[in-house]
Amino acid sequence: MNLDKLKELLAGTDSFEMMCTAWEKIEVEREELQQQNSQLAADVLALKADRKRGQEALHESEERFRFLVEGVKEYAIFRLDPHGYVVSWNVEAVKILGYQASEIIGKHFSCFFTLEDINCGNPEQDLKTTVAEERVEEDRWYVRSDGTRFWGSGVLTALRDEGTNLLGFSKIVRDMTAHKRTEQKIQEQATLLDIATDAILVQDLNNNILYWNQGAEYLYGWKADEAKDLNALEILYKETSPSREYALVTVAKEGSWHGELRQVTKSGKQIIVSSRWTLVRDEAEQPISILIVNTDITAKKQLEAQFLRAQRLESIGALASGISHDLNNVLTPILLSAQLLQMLNKDERSQRLLQIQEASAKRGAALVKQVLAFAHGVEGERTILQVRHLILEIRQIIKETFPTSIELDTDISPELWTVFGDATQLYQVLLNLVVNARDAMPNGGTLRLVAENLVIEQNDARMNLDAQAGSYIIIDVSDTGSGIQPKILPQIFEPFFTTKEFGKGTGMGLSTVFGIIKKHGGFVNVYSEVGKGTQFKVYLPVVSGTQKQQPEDFELPQGHEEGILVVDDEAPILEITKTALLTHNYKVFTANDGIEGTTLYAEHQDEISLVLTDMMMPSMDGSNTIRTLQKMNPQLKIIAASGLGSNEQVALSSGVGVKAFLLKPYTAKELLNTIDGVLSAP
Repeated sequence: MNLDKLKELLAGTDSFEMMCTAWEKIEVEREELQQQNSQLAADVLALKADRKRGQEALHESEERFRFLVEGVKEYAIFRLDPHGYVVSWNVEAVKILGYQASEIIGKHFSCFFTLEDINCGNPEQDLKTTVAEERVEEDRWYVRSDGTRFWGSGVLTALRDEGTNLLGFSKIVRDMTAHKRTEQKIQEQATLLDIATDAILVQDLNNNILYWNQGAEYLYGWKADEAKDLNALEILYKETSPSREYALVTVAKEGSWHGELRQVTKSGKQIIVSSRWTLVRDEAEQPISILIVNTDITAKKQLEAQFLRAQRLESIGALASGISHDLNNVLTPILLSAQLLQMLNKDERSQRLLQIQEASAKRGAALVKQVLAFAHGVEGERTILQVRHLILEIRQIIKETFPTSIELDTDISPELWTVFGDATQLYQVLLNLVVNARDAMPNGGTLRLVAENLVIEQNDARMNLDAQAGSYIIIDVSDTGSGIQPKILPQIFEPFFTTKEFGKGTGMGLSTVFGIIKKHGGFVNVYSEVGKGTQFKVYLPVVSGTQKQQPEDFELPQGHEEGILVVDDEAPILEITKTALLTHNYKVFTANDGIEGTTLYAEHQDEISLVLTDMMMPSMDGSNTIRTLQKMNPQLKIIAASGLGSNEQVALSSGVGVKAFLLKPYTAKELLNTIDGVLSAP
């Protein structure tokens, strides 16, 4: 039965109508389904076409990638799928990693990792990190196909399509083993540079610091991380230095420079360095930086300055000695004649004039003695003494005579050790120092006197030419005055050097201090800063023992017609000495030189009880005269005289007959007391 026949049988019934309606719906749905199937078929065809185009594009991309990477040198480049398996591989990768493409394609890239990295899960972690961050750079050890390792620098990059879907990864590895060895070598060299005590630094052509070793940290006080990138000219130099500018010009022109530079540390301390500069060039011979090696020679320069100063002072001292000898010969008759004339002439006006003459002669004699103390040392009687007593006397003078605007502060150790010295000379040292301190504080200030004990070790003694290891007392005299200019500080101990106005200073004070302390086996250090004050530190070696009492003075003695032979090449000295002796009841014989003196003694040997002879004479000097006289009479008593204190030991060593020494210019009291003492001695 066909559809039309069925329609006739069912026509006019409800079932028929319902069936027709259902059928029509079925027809509509069938047509819609056919349309969907047609669209689906079209979509499938389009998808197949897109897939084919994608495969072609991928193939084209792979071909293009392969074409690009095959020409790259020194880099192993390969692609991984999303799971880390090798998809493609360039020729350079074969050279670097050792695998042929047929051996490695399809293997997981973890085969390039060390066992340590694999156990730590580094391959999987690298993939995860790259997915999250798109790119990962890392340096590590890689393993070749033969098991050998090399240090590689790698980059892992995520590959995505336009829809950001992960397609895989690209991996680039470069063999950096040689570079690693170079870095290790540089690190080893840097370690050696850090061991070096010299300051080693590298600065670029703009003077910015690139490298700073531990020696530089120790010398300058700047840590390496602090100094890096700072300008060397700004942190190492207090001001523009001609030597520094010359160094920069010379190293740029000649490639190297060597010299001395004055620099400053981080704390502001000024130092002197021996500096060696070398210009560093790149492979194209273009200058790129300057290598600098600096050695601290501050202590060495200080010792050199002390040595040169000692040489200079020694030379000046030799000259001063000669001048002093002549001046003493001039002053001796002036001083003696003034004293004798005062005894003979009682006129008040004459007495006043003679007193002025005597005072002036004594002042000149004192100045000459200061020169001698500086030059060779004028040794008085030395005893074991306690310096505390001298300081207390000086303190009393300061309180009584110094302006009230100067505040005095004293600090004397109660257990201060004793020294062996001349109390008068050490008193003069202290007086000179406190007077200088007073003059440096015209508007007032603080004067501080400190005395304490100190033991100097062997290493500390090397810092001063005059220092010896041992026990010392330190006398510290410091003020808050004007200070001393650095440029004149090395000259302050030179005789006649003074910064005071004309007529207010002879320039002998500090030279006397220097000479006296040196003769006592000590030394002097000075520290000064302009506007802040000056500090003198006097070091005296100590001894153990008890202090002796100073000898008492006696009245002028009279002679008993004893015969005295005076031998001197200075006629005024002969004349005035003869007058002084005659006035005090001595019988006098005079001779102009040693030859005449020995001849005269031979003629009047029985009449002469004592000989007074000068040590420095022409024809026959004092030493030869003494030896000749002693051959004639070994029991003869002799007194030597000289304008140089250094001749005392020469005179006393000339023979057992030399009983005393007179330093010119001597007073009548000194002359008569010495002669009386020698004649009275057994």
